[in-house]
Amino acid sequence: MKYGVYTAILHDRPLPEALAVIKDLGLDAAEINVGGFLPPIHMPTIDDILTSDDARDDYLGTFAEAGVELAGLNANGNPLHPDPEIGPPTLSDIERAIKVANRLGQTRVVTMSGLPGADAAATKPSWIVNPWESSLLDTRDAQWEVATPVWRELDRLAADNGVQIAIEMHPHNLVFNPATLERLVETIGATNVGAEMDPSHLFWQGIDPVAAIDHLGELVVHAAAKDVRINEAASIHGVLDDRHTRFTGDRITNIRGGAAISAWPAGSSWDFVALGKGHDQDFWNRFVAALARVDPDMAVHIEHEDESLGRIEGLQTAAEVLLTAARGV
Repeated sequence: MKYGVYTAILHDRPLPEALAVIKDLGLDAAEINVGGFLPPIHMPTIDDILTSDDARDDYLGTFAEAGVELAGLNANGNPLHPDPEIGPPTLSDIERAIKVANRLGQTRVVTMSGLPGADAAATKPSWIVNPWESSLLDTRDAQWEVATPVWRELDRLAADNGVQIAIEMHPHNLVFNPATLERLVETIGATNVGAEMDPSHLFWQGIDPVAAIDHLGELVVHAAAKDVRINEAASIHGVLDDRHTRFTGDRITNIRGGAAISAWPAGSSWDFVALGKGHDQDFWNRFVAALARVDPDMAVHIEHEDESLGRIEGLQTAAEVLLTAARGV
C-alpha cells in the first residue's frame, strides 16, 4: 500500500516544499493535480513533460530527491459541462492527464464523470438525483446519451496509454455512487475505468464505504482518505440540506468558470472533517484493510478539507489515523 497526500491543500508552496511536508508526516506518496477545477500548480511544465525526456526526468527527479513516490494524477472537473468555456477545456485536461501519466509511468488518473445540462439548450448542469417522475427519467437517460460517447473515447485513450481512470463518485455528477459507477462501466464496455474510493461523499449518502469496496471489488483502483461528520441537524434537515449561501471571502476553489464553493450553513447537517473526527479509528482500520484485499499496492491519499484545522495541522491529524490503520495491514 502507498499512503500519501493529494497536494491541492499544499498549493501555497512549491512542489519540493510540499513533498517535504509529506515526508515529514511519515507518508511516502503524492497525488498531483494536473488540471480540471484547479490549475496544475505542482506540474506547471506539463507540455514540456509530454515532449521532452529531460523535462520528464527532471520532474521525476524532484520526487526521488524528496523520497516521496508520485502515485497518481488528478484532473477533477466536469468534462460534460454544457458551457463551452468549461466542458471542452476540462475534457482536454483529462485527455492530457492520461497522456502525461503515460510519460511519467503513472497508471492512475483521478477525475469525475461530469454532468450535462437538462437539455440541449442548457447552460448549467442539472443533477437528477431521484427521478421518480417519468419526465425526469427521460432527462437522466438523455444525459447518459451525452456522456456515453465521451466516456467511451476516454476509456479507449486510457487503454492506449496503460492508464486506469479512477472516478471519484461525487454529487453533482452522473456517477455519484456504486450503482452509477457500474452503469457507466457497463454502458461503455469499459476496460480502463474504475472507482476512486473516497468515503466522504458516500458517508452522507448513507453508504457504508467498506461494503461498497467489497461490492465493487477490482473496480476500486485508487482511494482518498477523507472523513465526514454527520451532525445532529441531519435529523431535522436531512443530508440533502440546501441552506448554503454565497461565499463572500477570497477562497476560490473552482478556478475554471470562476465559481466559488458555497458557504456552509451554520449548524450544518454534515461537515468535512479530518480523519478520525467523523468516524473512529476502527472504521479507518477496516477501510484500509478492505482496500488491501482488493489491491495490496493501492494508493491512498489524504484529502484535507476540514476548515476548523490549518493545512499542516489537518494533515498531521489525518496522517496519524491513516498510519495507525496501515500498521494493521
